[in-house]
Amino acid sequence: MIESLKKLFSAPETEHHKPDARQLAIAATALMVQLSQVDNDEDERELQAIVDCAVNAQQVTREEAKEILNSALEKAADATSLYEFTEQINESLDQEGKQALLENIWLVALADNRIDKYEEHLIRRIADLLHLNHREFMQARYRAESARS
Repeated sequence: MIESLKKLFSAPETEHHKPDARQLAIAATALMVQLSQVDNDEDERELQAIVDCAVNAQQVTREEAKEILNSALEKAADATSLYEFTEQINESLDQEGKQALLENIWLVALADNRIDKYEEHLIRRIADLLHLNHREFMQARYRAESARS
């Protein structure tokens, strides 16, 4: 009887597995897509920067990067929050990897040669969800700006 009650009131056990490389690439790219859409001015330069970042960071071909972008565009359109993407990234990347991802996100924001206030706010939210502190946030921004010069 007591065991039955314990089962009834206990949380269901769910299988939790680490995302594979493709799922991780889609999650990272989906964050970049969210950023490209936050200012309601999806710029072709930003989409190209997303593909470039995927090629450089994920070591995939340009065609694979475009496929990942298309998958991320679909996922981002269906997304209810950033958490579903940052959760996968937090499970898979260390602090250095998350900071490198944030640097790529800054590169996307800088692709159109301006940082909109909504873009900066979203990047800060992403940094918080990735458990990156202010110093890491600013270092990623500085490296992205230096890479563009």
